[in-house]
Amino acid sequence: MSNPLVSIVIPCYNHAEFVQDSIQSVIDQSYENIELLIIDDGSPDHSVEKINAMVAACQQRFTRFEFRTRANKGLSATLNESLEWCQGEFLSVLASDDQMFKDKSAIQVELLRTHSEYVAVFGAVQLIDNNNKVIGEIRQEDKVFAFDDLMYTDRFLPAPTQMIRLSELIKTGGFVNGMIVEDWYIYLKLMESGGKILYTDQLFSYYRSHGGNTFANPYKMALGRLQVLNEFQQQPLFKKAYIKVSWDNALETLMIDFKLSIQILTLRLFFKFKQLVKKIFSRRS
Repeated sequence: MSNPLVSIVIPCYNHAEFVQDSIQSVIDQSYENIELLIIDDGSPDHSVEKINAMVAACQQRFTRFEFRTRANKGLSATLNESLEWCQGEFLSVLASDDQMFKDKSAIQVELLRTHSEYVAVFGAVQLIDNNNKVIGEIRQEDKVFAFDDLMYTDRFLPAPTQMIRLSELIKTGGFVNGMIVEDWYIYLKLMESGGKILYTDQLFSYYRSHGGNTFANPYKMALGRLQVLNEFQQQPLFKKAYIKVSWDNALETLMIDFKLSIQILTLRLFFKFKQLVKKIFSRRS
């Protein structure tokens, strides 16, 4: 098909002040053939009210549309629920505080249509504050990622810019409940059997930078990285990646928790994974 159906999912939790901008950025996509699923994961704020105000516009704009609200189940469960509903050839997940550039979907569809060897396409992000002011950007050189390139690396794939072949994502078995860095995990699963991911240095999305980001919490990031690596212990690069991640975790916690940083390094020396996770988990909140 020249204009395959694109599935876009917005999982929302407690983002009443941002979610309408997120939805509007999908409405404004230059690519037409889109289905949109919004799932509110039991937000305690006014997110549901804000989303309901845009339902009519979404029903008019999209090929398929659904808005669900229910009790909190967590992000991974919400994403797995979305996989059962989506019918598109390609899937993009957009956090309810982020936004898409107008031509994101159109450019990525063309890249995936003409490059069957890629299971997903990612790009660059502009950073915005709570008032939608651009405060920076994250750009990297073009690269085709294989599994080892992402398991042991200082580079990353910005989640707001993703477009993934839905059939390939379903083959991975979906997301793991309780996984903190669920995006890194699923990208590795996509490539575990030989798939490749394209990163292109084009701006695709706005990433909102605020204190609620997982990246802003070194305890969560430390635990999250170890959770992901623990799923790939059979891989040849596991020990090398484990050492690198432990160093990264120790350096990030050093400035705020010197004692924990030393404990991380000590446990790293003996590959005491369970003890390391327990130490970080006890401090993560």
